Amino acid sequence: MTDNSDSVYDVLVIGGGINGAGIAHDAASRGLRVMLCEQSDLGSATSSASSKLIHGGLRYLEYYEFKLVREALKEREVLMRVARHLVRPMRFVLPHVGAMRPAWMIRIGLYLYDHLSRSISLPRSYAVSLRSEWGQGLKPEFKRGFVYSDCWVDDARLVVANAVSAHALGADIRVRCEVTGAVCRNGVWIVTVRDTNTNTLHHHRSRTLINAAGPWVSEVLRTLQGATSNNRVRLVKGSHIVVPRVHAGDHAFTLQNDDRRVVFVLPFEDAYSLIGTTDTPVDAPTANNGISDAEVDYLCAATSRYLARPVAAGDVIWTYSGVRPLFDDGERDPSKVTRDYVLEMITTEDGGPVLNVYGGKLTTYRHLAETVVERLRPYFARWRPSRTATLALAGSDFDGVDPTDYYDEIQQGANWLAPADLKGVLRRHGTRAEKVLESATAVDDLGQRFGATLYQREVDFLIEHEWAQTGDDILWRRTKCGLHMSRTERETVNRYVAQRSGSVATVCANISS
Repeated sequence: MTDNSDSVYDVLVIGGGINGAGIAHDAASRGLRVMLCEQSDLGSATSSASSKLIHGGLRYLEYYEFKLVREALKEREVLMRVARHLVRPMRFVLPHVGAMRPAWMIRIGLYLYDHLSRSISLPRSYAVSLRSEWGQGLKPEFKRGFVYSDCWVDDARLVVANAVSAHALGADIRVRCEVTGAVCRNGVWIVTVRDTNTNTLHHHRSRTLINAAGPWVSEVLRTLQGATSNNRVRLVKGSHIVVPRVHAGDHAFTLQNDDRRVVFVLPFEDAYSLIGTTDTPVDAPTANNGISDAEVDYLCAATSRYLARPVAAGDVIWTYSGVRPLFDDGERDPSKVTRDYVLEMITTEDGGPVLNVYGGKLTTYRHLAETVVERLRPYFARWRPSRTATLALAGSDFDGVDPTDYYDEIQQGANWLAPADLKGVLRRHGTRAEKVLESATAVDDLGQRFGATLYQREVDFLIEHEWAQTGDDILWRRTKCGLHMSRTERETVNRYVAQRSGSVATVCANISS
């Protein structure tokens, strides 16, 4: 057992999903000494299994969640500025079905959606004929609809960008490190952390704890001596399917289902469509056994009602599922449970504060993080305001240069690399693509080409600079190259990463030092 208790952190964040990574970034941006512990990989649970939308949540207006929608719309604007290489605007087509929601109701909802925030920069909504390009891929019986704006994001890379940004500001990021217990002594938490790679235990000290463990928030709370709560999370599994591209346009579809839920059909990875999501109650975070046949049938039926070419289970190329930790507000219908977050501060008898994070949305993670760290103000003599609303995330520091112009310049300097391969690196890394390609002047300089747009140079970069330790970390979270590869190609990546596994612990220690 290693005792690191001589050094004291200001904040120790438990959980490396989007909330935890965002909190670490915000706290580090204020000059606080931060450690983040994640029991698996960054964003490996809920935060890489979303619908990949930065959106206000149009459907939440039906449940009168005006505050949540307003906050989300404001945050959508912020993320378009600070995460420009990951967040991109997208137009959504909502076919009208009078039997579900009358046109006047949709118009009112879209008007509110366009005006709830004063700072909206995206194009506003309007009615369209679906006999135009907006109706490509739909059945001819759907004749009119509405178009509105939201944004798409690579969710897993948004988590990593926050972690990289936090680390650049001094945060200590630890993956495969599980918090197994904590006890408060004289107002300071002594935290026991198990390195899951080596099965060794370490002790760290921190003045405050943030429990941002998502679906595991209640389980973590039970390991913190003297910290108890009556609050609970509702665990709801959301599943998605990926099929060959169902329409040619760059827009997405928002399809109303007869259970009054909506299903999104999104352009995904150029050649595919992403369809989701479901709302299936589960009892435990570990109850996520992947998508069920019933969920596949539900998503296929919901989309086939609208699409000219029906979607069948045999079309499904890839699936993923995640357990969403919603704050338990007593609502019986999972679709009606609030998506807003709830923060709970607990102070033990020995004076140790722990702040529990319940719920939350991908879109509002930054505001949640800012609010969380503000709650810690009484515990620190020196205090700085948050900077994350204006501080570009790693990969989006374009320094006033238009991203298109920046990418054009990179492409001119790297014209030896196939355009599709370069596009993949730029899409994933933004301005950090220069570090990935550093000193390379020919394809051979990038090492082995594993398939899709993935080269050895980038795999090494992901291991050395982004805490990746397994093939899955790289193929499905840091990139989506696994979707475009054959099984043989994926196995080759897995073997290559496994060959480096002996140095992974050293690499991660260097990253965290």
